[in-house]
Amino acid sequence: MAGPSGSTDPLYDKPYVDIDEWRDEPVRHRYVHGGFHDSDLRFSIYFPPAERYEGRFFQPLMAVSGTENAATMPPMMGAMIGHMIPFAFDSGAFLVESNQGRTVMYPGDDPTIPGYRASAATARHARTLAAEMYGDHRAFGYVFGGSGGAFKTIACVENAPGVWDGSVPFVQGSPVSMPNAFTVQAHALRVLEGKFEQIVDAIEPGGSGDMYAGLNREEREALAEVTRMGFPPAAWFAHRQIAMGYTGVFGSLVDNLVRWDPGYFEDFWSVPGYLGFDAPESLSRVRLQHETKISRVVMSKEAIKLGLPVSMSAKFADSEAETPAAVQLEQMPNGSLQGATLTLKSGGAAGSRVLISGATRDLVLLSYGEAHFQALAKVATGNEVLIDNAIYLATQTYHRHQIPPGDEFPVWDQFKAAGQPIYPQRPFQMGPRYALSGTGTLQTGRFAGKMIVVEALMDEAAYPWQADWYRRQVEKALGPRLGEPFRLWFVDRAMHTGPFPGRNEPRPARTTRTVPYVGVLQQALRDVSAWVEQGLAPPPSTEYAVADGQVVTPKTAAARKGIQPLVTMTANGAERADVAVGETVAFEARIDVPGARAS
Repeated sequence: MAGPSGSTDPLYDKPYVDIDEWRDEPVRHRYVHGGFHDSDLRFSIYFPPAERYEGRFFQPLMAVSGTENAATMPPMMGAMIGHMIPFAFDSGAFLVESNQGRTVMYPGDDPTIPGYRASAATARHARTLAAEMYGDHRAFGYVFGGSGGAFKTIACVENAPGVWDGSVPFVQGSPVSMPNAFTVQAHALRVLEGKFEQIVDAIEPGGSGDMYAGLNREEREALAEVTRMGFPPAAWFAHRQIAMGYTGVFGSLVDNLVRWDPGYFEDFWSVPGYLGFDAPESLSRVRLQHETKISRVVMSKEAIKLGLPVSMSAKFADSEAETPAAVQLEQMPNGSLQGATLTLKSGGAAGSRVLISGATRDLVLLSYGEAHFQALAKVATGNEVLIDNAIYLATQTYHRHQIPPGDEFPVWDQFKAAGQPIYPQRPFQMGPRYALSGTGTLQTGRFAGKMIVVEALMDEAAYPWQADWYRRQVEKALGPRLGEPFRLWFVDRAMHTGPFPGRNEPRPARTTRTVPYVGVLQQALRDVSAWVEQGLAPPPSTEYAVADGQVVTPKTAAARKGIQPLVTMTANGAERADVAVGETVAFEARIDVPGARAS
């Protein structure tokens, strides 16, 4: 465990700098790049001119390790937000980032390294360099990150006290996020295929309000299941992007599920109580097995240049080598390839297994976990492959067999009758194992410094109730002092990633349904620094309730609190107006802003 500020980690006691120069883009700054000898830790630090510096630094944490250059990448290619360098300088801060101690995106044998130790070592050395540049002082430090970066942000401030003074985790999950959020989502995507448009139409302005209308029993049950688990129904407008994007993310995780619980994939198809035993027709008809050969391999850089929706692992698996992002097959199978396993049967990568995140044009997009990604460099034209979706179909109801002990996670109550599980339970909980493998620690609610959590109410990956779960852990640790170091701000109409439609993304564009949370996140960073340095308490936490897995907020900005304005709009004085072509429509918008800064 990292020690207090000023101490060193024995793994990172020999820092070096290999680039130190002034640059003019995106703004004038001194760029320092380096690392620590005898380790894979690399860092980039962006210092503003002295006249713009006010004694602090911001440190973004990527969801995955592997690159120290995210700040100069476009949004979503690197970090989950863009323009971090100009924002830091406008906030009187220098910016610090690292590859979190790894040149690949996978955590390796010691997850405490990318979890918090490498980030802590980078922050300590950044303070030393800042003192050399600006004069002797201790810079205030603020760490922030989203999704997997939120897990790491919390790991940092819970395990390295004194290194940072404040933190802003955003779109955060919980120790039971993986693989459950993706499995229940995948089940709904399969069962409800072809029905999402009518579901969305029912719940959008002017709709019937009944999203279950017109669904058969199996479809209603799947929609109820995923909703009670926390998926926000309004986010289903983006079901195509969700299917492609999160199947790709799941592809980097599923290897561990197979490795840690191999018996499940036999039990699913052969033991009563699992969906695959006496499988419903909707499951049987999508079962796929297909043998063919690879006719073309598309590497990651080419795929990105082509504008393909490449998976997270295709982007970030290895910062020092290219990996395959897509392949063309000699013969495409009939049926959906989404989530199917592609196993190499010949060639240098024979025996390797990857997951198909989807298909676009005539290409099959790939995602892969730590066990196989290095061998994929040997994939070649002419390799024989087997495509089989048995594993993916089995994972889709894994969450039913993972009821956490105790009463901390009531979204699983739907799988109980008279307090007992309806379905057979697996021998151990997978969620905490995933969480530990990513950061080396589990969230406790006991952190150092001040914290503002920013959570999205339409989050399709980190279901919003999980921020409430963490708030309750903090409350257990602090009791009535909860408000002294902690805030939780929900952002309505915001999803897990910002509304940045891809080049080939289907319509409607996300910008027609959602708003970015970046402004709230930036305000949180400035407010947490003012809280630490000047004692200026930020606006209060958002008021909310959790009901059947859904976070519900009050209807007015004054009652909702937080910092997000509340916008209501009418057409001809109502929520819906039916008009003829050429008829004038009167739109009226009302914007209510929450109260002034708390004293």
